[in-house]
Amino acid sequence: MSRTIRLGEQIREEVSDILGREVRDPGIGFLTLTRVRVTDDLSQARIYYTMLGDPAERKKTARALERAVPFIRRSLAERLHVRRMPELTFEFDQSVAHQARVEELLEEIKRQDLERAAAADGGESPPRDERGTVPKDPHE
Repeated sequence: MSRTIRLGEQIREEVSDILGREVRDPGIGFLTLTRVRVTDDLSQARIYYTMLGDPAERKKTARALERAVPFIRRSLAERLHVRRMPELTFEFDQSVAHQARVEELLEEIKRQDLERAAAADGGESPPRDERGTVPKDPHE
């Protein structure tokens, strides 16, 4: 494993701990750190996070994280033994939202395929739940 990947994983673990135990800003909502990308020269670390909530809550959390960066960076410097602490930036991880959307679309395609197959067989369409979607087969 490369040094940048190891350092990124250490940063993710430590920042997660710092946010959970030491940062007392009420603007930081419940979030999950998904990954950390460290530049090859170790000068910058981009910390990706995801959270539930509407865009206003995400914006509030982003501002609170920006305010907390100096504190987090100092705390990290005490925990990690690196010659130079990377500059930290937080970025909302869009990939999680994209993944959820892809899964939603795949479920929709599956539902449509089941309906077409049922119509072609002359049978009834599959049962639906209260939202109108076909529930997953528990035997899959």
